Amino acid sequence: MFNEKMYALGSKRSIIREIFEYCKTRAGEIGADRVFDFSIGNPSVEPPAEISQAICDLVNNESSVLLHGYTSAQGDASVRKAIADEINEKFGAGVGANNIYMTCGAAASLTISLRALLNAGEECVVFAPFFTEYRVFIENAQGRVVVSTPTPKTFQIDTKDLESKITEKTKAVIMNSPNNPSGVVYSEETIKAVTDILKRKEQEFSHPIYLIADEPYRELVFGDVTVPYLMNYYDNTIVCYSYSKALSLPGERIGYIAVSPKMQDSENVYLAICGAGRSLGYVCAPSLFQQVIKKTIGAKVDVNIYKENRDILYNALTEYGYECVQPDGAFYLFVKALEDDAYKFFEKAKLKEILVVPCDDFGVSGYVRIAYCVDKQRIINALPAFKALAEEYNK
Repeated sequence: MFNEKMYALGSKRSIIREIFEYCKTRAGEIGADRVFDFSIGNPSVEPPAEISQAICDLVNNESSVLLHGYTSAQGDASVRKAIADEINEKFGAGVGANNIYMTCGAAASLTISLRALLNAGEECVVFAPFFTEYRVFIENAQGRVVVSTPTPKTFQIDTKDLESKITEKTKAVIMNSPNNPSGVVYSEETIKAVTDILKRKEQEFSHPIYLIADEPYRELVFGDVTVPYLMNYYDNTIVCYSYSKALSLPGERIGYIAVSPKMQDSENVYLAICGAGRSLGYVCAPSLFQQVIKKTIGAKVDVNIYKENRDILYNALTEYGYECVQPDGAFYLFVKALEDDAYKFFEKAKLKEILVVPCDDFGVSGYVRIAYCVDKQRIINALPAFKALAEEYNK
């Protein structure tokens, strides 16, 4: 008999994927231009020009063994060194090539890290709202999910609630900033308060508590907002990074894990990362794109395109009477549903061909997520439908 738990995961997709698949079907029925799909975080900004140039240069000038053959299980050494050098240049973290493990995107980074850290029954704290798949990843590593509720309105971390959720069984905490689904960037004040709590709890319980920084949106921030680099605030930090959003390469599945060299027992934790990658079959991340990343270190997408989308959508929806969380990063708008039940609100929006994601599975009820990483014209075309929906509720 097959594994019933895996069957359950396969037979019911995440709410995001369910809506995304519905959109494709609906677009085939009435035309893509008449469906206002804001379901999935699929970057709409073109990758930097350096990416295409790097691919062409590599394919035309490098051997097929380098581009299509196996690398070391943890990734090509020269690629890992290039990434470590960039981290050090930006953040002065003292990372070396042997602190880096190349992965198939952020999902692989997280699943490897959790498998490396968690023993059966140990707890991992997540901050609501959180990416829905955290629960799947943690439970698959035989861990237990503990949800810390946020500060209302701002959706910054409620440090008092966090402190109450940490127990002797707490092994790890996942922090995602800029946050999916809220777009909130956790402030330096919040980071210092969180890490102070973790340091105290490590002493109280006499064992490490690992901080896992999930950072696929690090570069997607607006104005003068900055994202604190967690290794510089807390020694027992693991960074899970993906180039999917920063370089608009979600389908290429390329990222890395960085283990802080200041971490307690850092070398052995890195070996546990290597072992977890081996056990999960996540070895030798895509060779071609390892080399592409090496050649394009420092490249960025134009975040002003996302900022323009955010401003159009945020300003219009707040004018129509929607309550929205002001996002400083990523490409999501977190909107309070116009009734208590976000799923009922979603169904009413769907009648107007607006596809948003109810956020109960993100750990916060009564809200929906709007992914504005879409063509600007889709947002403009959808505004009358959003306005009509608000007017219906006002009646």
